[in-house]
Amino acid sequence: MSLVELIAKADERGLATSGLGCLDRCVPLLGVGGPGDPEEDVLRPLWASLAEDGADWGARLVAARDALSGAAGEGEAAELVRRMLGAAPERAVAEAWREWADACSVAALQVHRMLDVAEDRATSVSARREGRTEGMSPLVAAELRRQTQILELLAGGGAGGLRQALVVSTEGRRVLRAAVSRRARGRG
Repeated sequence: MSLVELIAKADERGLATSGLGCLDRCVPLLGVGGPGDPEEDVLRPLWASLAEDGADWGARLVAARDALSGAAGEGEAAELVRRMLGAAPERAVAEAWREWADACSVAALQVHRMLDVAEDRATSVSARREGRTEGMSPLVAAELRRQTQILELLAGGGAGGLRQALVVSTEGRRVLRAAVSRRARGRG
């Protein structure tokens, strides 16, 4: 099943987790989230909210936006991350979650495409989301796998799905942080 189909079939919790996971994996582009960084877990309260069936989501989202408002990240990729955070719904409304999850999916794949040293032969990430994966660059392929895996974990409905989704996102954040570091060393 393609990523587009998985998003179309996901329930509210799956959509919220998908969007938050995409955002969480891309946070290093804002200059936060490194090892020992006190803001590394700035999105953890949002993950906790999802574990508590959305309790205090709006207040926790405002706190995360405030914490990241002065983040130092620059460039087009960092701007995509800021847009993901800014577009997060403050209230649990199914259609808002779906739009956010879909937009975050596209943005996260674009971010990974921008940072990958290997060229992705598709003209847009839409083809990737629809299942056309020939000539896909490694970072984009890994992000697509993570997005798919999270939606599949949450579709199963098990109690551990959210915890496993957080593990998948944390690993993705480490991978992106390493890609950002390699890119910076290549310029320096």
